[in-house]
Amino acid sequence: MSEAVDARQAPLDVITIGRASVDLYGQQIGSRLEDITSFAKSVGGCPANISVGTARLGLRSALLTRVGDEQMGRFIREQLKREGVNTDGLKTDKERLTALVLLSVESEGVSPMIFYRSDCADMALAEEDIDEAFIASARSIVVTGTHFSRPNSDAAQRKAIRIMKARGGKVVFDIDYRPNLWGLAGHAEGFERYVKSDRVSAQLKTVLPDCDLIVGTEEEIMIASGADDCLSALKTIRSLSSATIVLKRGAMGCIVYDGPISDDLEDGVVGKGFPIEIYNVLGAGDAFMSGLLRGWLGGESLATAATWANACGAFAVSRLLCAPEYPTFEELRFFLENGSKHRALRKDEAINHIHWATTRRRDIPSLMALACDHRVQLEDVVAKTGADPARVRDFKVLAVKAAAKVAAGRDGYGMLIDEKHGREAMFEFARHPFAWLGRPVELPGSRPLRFEFSQDIGSQLTEWPVDHCIKCLCFYHPDDPAELKEEQQQKLRALFEAARKVGRELLIEIIAGKHGKLDDTTIPRALEELYALGIKPDWWKLEPQASSGAWARIEAVILKHDPWCRGIVLLGLEAPQDELEAAFAATANAPIVKGFAVGRTIFVHAAEQWLAGRMSDDEAVADMASRFEQLTEAWLVARGRKAA
Repeated sequence: MSEAVDARQAPLDVITIGRASVDLYGQQIGSRLEDITSFAKSVGGCPANISVGTARLGLRSALLTRVGDEQMGRFIREQLKREGVNTDGLKTDKERLTALVLLSVESEGVSPMIFYRSDCADMALAEEDIDEAFIASARSIVVTGTHFSRPNSDAAQRKAIRIMKARGGKVVFDIDYRPNLWGLAGHAEGFERYVKSDRVSAQLKTVLPDCDLIVGTEEEIMIASGADDCLSALKTIRSLSSATIVLKRGAMGCIVYDGPISDDLEDGVVGKGFPIEIYNVLGAGDAFMSGLLRGWLGGESLATAATWANACGAFAVSRLLCAPEYPTFEELRFFLENGSKHRALRKDEAINHIHWATTRRRDIPSLMALACDHRVQLEDVVAKTGADPARVRDFKVLAVKAAAKVAAGRDGYGMLIDEKHGREAMFEFARHPFAWLGRPVELPGSRPLRFEFSQDIGSQLTEWPVDHCIKCLCFYHPDDPAELKEEQQQKLRALFEAARKVGRELLIEIIAGKHGKLDDTTIPRALEELYALGIKPDWWKLEPQASSGAWARIEAVILKHDPWCRGIVLLGLEAPQDELEAAFAATANAPIVKGFAVGRTIFVHAAEQWLAGRMSDDEAVADMASRFEQLTEAWLVARGRKAA
């Protein structure tokens, strides 16, 4: 027998095994699935959800399953990596498609679903997919009920159990009973939770003796035992297993049994539920398991583990999707320490902000961006040179090529590109591995602020790629007339709400110096006023400040109101190179300043020459690349770094 697992040495805390699908959630709440017109896409399937949920809570998790060799399979793989889930056990099945599930929220606690799982990739999991070294790299595994429904996947999970037991690790059994997936209900009955089956019970009972933790609802406890009531089911399971048993009871919380089962169902560690609105019950059990494992594997008491489990389940039932809605550990701690005045947690702005900020798609610790979102300025150059206005779009493609030449695939580089003249430039941008793209929404020069194409900004944003950042310039000064300030504030608040609703990051650019005095207190006062309205953008874009004291005040305001803010990028205002280098140096002691987004300093010479026909495409690209590279080098020198 191999040596027992040393928790301090194991690279992984938990490997989850089994289902991995793409969930397509109907976005019209209170509607029949027949009437749904649009869907939100997310990773789904019990083990996949748990792998994400535990990773968000700080465990080193991995998923062991198969996905198809197509876009949905790649989506699952990429999303797991973004979440920090180890994908070494994620096999690509070139013969089968990734499973899909269609779901809707028809009414409270009622969510019809259709499983598209005919010969799907995850159910083809086989013994040869179970690598002994990989299983041995973890402290625990989670096996799931559905994958005992077929001989090949049953054999795969049992092999993993044998390896883990031989290593002295922990085996966790999530009963995860879906009658539909055992062939016990029709295609339309995907939401059906319980169909009695002696065949299923006989199968699952053979798993119980090898388990250290068994988790299920009352219906799942009964199917795993074959008994017809919950208490008898618990006693039957105890007769077969010494495992800790966790009985999930929905809004009533849970009960943990770590010893003999008495005649009193309440005779265990009772984890009380949280009084929240039930919005969507799907995926709540997987969130519950994530919180439970964070406590159980972390050495917490059973009472603490149960509390964390119930809290995570509460988050899930109060939101629409499964894995994307599960809490991070920061979010969980905030909720447990502060509670919420909202029964519908999805309406709690403080909690939602922590969720948003701690689940962003990627980390961007620094940002050097070539801003080519200018519209009026380039239109002026066209008028000056007599060029064809349509050539502006071609010039912007050249700007992307220049930025890509400097970035050379390295992280930390980005661009600002507009929709009016930059559609082709965005397509060119997508061909390169940039870190970030911002897109303006303001009507150029507007004061009070107006949006460019429509004042119904939310309807525009739904068409944007999910990783495009909204950029909005507002000419805002804290000494502006009250009526003007209020109008601008409400416009920014509406934009912030739209950004959060559609899940897009937001950069707010504030220029105060063009409409009033700019001293060390001007921008700090402006930010205080906007934060007081609950506006918390992911980024601020600000003009250079006259002193380090101004930057210190700005940083203090941001950290007081939003410690999760990504930071500040400097704007250029067509300043010459030496002035920008001095502005960079002035931020040396302001770590909240993460980079710059500069445009005219870089592209205006090339634009004038190229639009006038005095510069070739290659020369324009080279000219802009040279200027952009000089700025990036100056920024890196100011921060004592080199381009990675």
